[in-house]
Amino acid sequence: MTLDSFQKKKEYLICVDSDGCAMDTMDIKHIRCFGPCMVTEWGLEAWETLILERWNTINLYSMTRGINRFKGLAMALQEIDEKYTKIEDLETLLSWTEHASELSNQSVKDYLKQKDSLILAKALAWSEAVNQCITAIPESEKPAFEGVREGLEKAHRMADVAIVSSANLQAVLDEWKLYGLLEHTDIVLAQDAGSKAYCIQKLTEKGYDKAKVLMLGDAPGDRAAAVWAGVHYYPILVRKEQEYWNRFVREGLPKFSKGEFAGAYQEELLKEFEENLS
Repeated sequence: MTLDSFQKKKEYLICVDSDGCAMDTMDIKHIRCFGPCMVTEWGLEAWETLILERWNTINLYSMTRGINRFKGLAMALQEIDEKYTKIEDLETLLSWTEHASELSNQSVKDYLKQKDSLILAKALAWSEAVNQCITAIPESEKPAFEGVREGLEKAHRMADVAIVSSANLQAVLDEWKLYGLLEHTDIVLAQDAGSKAYCIQKLTEKGYDKAKVLMLGDAPGDRAAAVWAGVHYYPILVRKEQEYWNRFVREGLPKFSKGEFAGAYQEELLKEFEENLS
């Protein structure tokens, strides 16, 4: 089903992010693939422990959680250039991540067709190595968080449920199907459908009252998408995922269904979300 063909069935709509929110995939991808591949590509083994710790802070445990991979790379390499060793051609990467209309492997390839750049060639090699590394991770090591199944089951009884993710569509379908979660959803919207903010906004245009639309996510980008679309946001806190899925079932969903989510309760959740990533 596409965004254009999707039709509203229920009064409420609940949107759910995938990586790091429903699926326990963020940590393993960064800890096993993103950071180590950067160390290898730039020969940073002499400072590996400190660099990997900082990579994980930037991408997992701070307010830049969920940042685009190339922006995360630029931030990390800028710090490495300042603290450990000079990174050749760094300014080109910083400029590209600041001004490019799209930050993807294909956009790097398009740039390199027009102009040589050592660092962008290395960034592309790094990104492709990361993808290969992620593909090699067994599905059994990328499970759904505890509490997700019950949360989705109960959400689906009262609401249409949409997966809204910036991950690869096929990866999302495979992961959710493996754990029997797709049956509790109505539509899957991944990176090919557009930004999260765009997808949520287009879904609300199907006839939902925005006061009856909720986004579940784990990163500041998810919150920003919900705010932009004018809908509620329920955070799944990193390192506390099961606790917040259980709380969603016990507390968040009932408040949402009774029209008691906005105001003090929403502010309480946002405060907890920000403090957890500070």
